[in-house]
Amino acid sequence: MTSFAPDSIVLNRKLPLWYQVSQSLRASILGRAPGDPLRLPTEEQLAGHYGVSVLTMRQALKELEDEGLITRHRRRGTFIEPGAQRGAPVRLLGSVDAIVAQQSGMTTELLDHGGRPVPGELAEHFPDLAEVATYHRLRSDEKTGEPTNHARNYVRPELAERIDLDDLVRWPMTKVLRDAVGADISRIT
Repeated sequence: MTSFAPDSIVLNRKLPLWYQVSQSLRASILGRAPGDPLRLPTEEQLAGHYGVSVLTMRQALKELEDEGLITRHRRRGTFIEPGAQRGAPVRLLGSVDAIVAQQSGMTTELLDHGGRPVPGELAEHFPDLAEVATYHRLRSDEKTGEPTNHARNYVRPELAERIDLDDLVRWPMTKVLRDAVGADISRIT
């Protein structure tokens, strides 16, 4: 039986390894193609893939199991829940400052920005708006130039009016919203 192949990550020693691995594996699971296998590699294979201990891998898997994204069966393996889909809030560990620090050491390219209709899956978060500002950015490792991730942010128009595009190239969106725009950020999901 073929196993699901998760994406690789570069680990940041400022955050717990189990947390980083669970976040990466969660993103791989939620971003998988419809035809991808549901069976995950063994704990040992996953630990080797991520470069962490089996104990760390177990802690990461426990987090995903508690969220209902995977099920684990003794002697049969670990499987992605077929109904696992995007939409559950991402649990971030640490303060806004920790999130900003986690994103340091990256360069950012602004790929696209502009006004768009509120996507259906976000309507509950923007109930009073028909349109939001969007920013599509690509982050790369500052040293190697290798792309690490891309982000699409949806921002209320009144906040977007105060965003300087040069700031988005220099800083993570969280820092821009908090420090440059003055938004009160109490939760990141």
